[in-house]
Amino acid sequence: MYISLNHKLVHADPHSSTWEYKVEVTKEVYPVFEKLFSQMEQLEFQNFLRSHLPYIPYHYDKDNDRVDLRLKKVFALIHEYTDDESKRFIEQLPLFR
Repeated sequence: MYISLNHKLVHADPHSSTWEYKVEVTKEVYPVFEKLFSQMEQLEFQNFLRSHLPYIPYHYDKDNDRVDLRLKKVFALIHEYTDDESKRFIEQLPLFR
C-alpha cells in the first residue's frame, strides 16, 4: 500500500495518486490508517474554526496536540511497515523522537 500524508490517503495502486511512503501491510491495518486520517481531518477543521478566536493561543489549544498525537501514530505505523530508507528518514524527524 502507498501512503500520502499530504492528502491523508491510503492507495493500493501506486499510479492512482501521489504518495510519500510505501508500506507492506495486511488488510487489517488499512482501517487504522483510514481512522487516524479521518480523525486528523476532523481535528484540523476544529482548529480552523478555533483560529478565528484570537483569545485562544495556538500553543494552548488541545486540538493541536491531538493532531500531533495522531501524526505520531501514523509515523509509527509507517515506520513499522516501511523499507529501511524510509525508517531512517522517519527516525530523524523531531516529531518521532
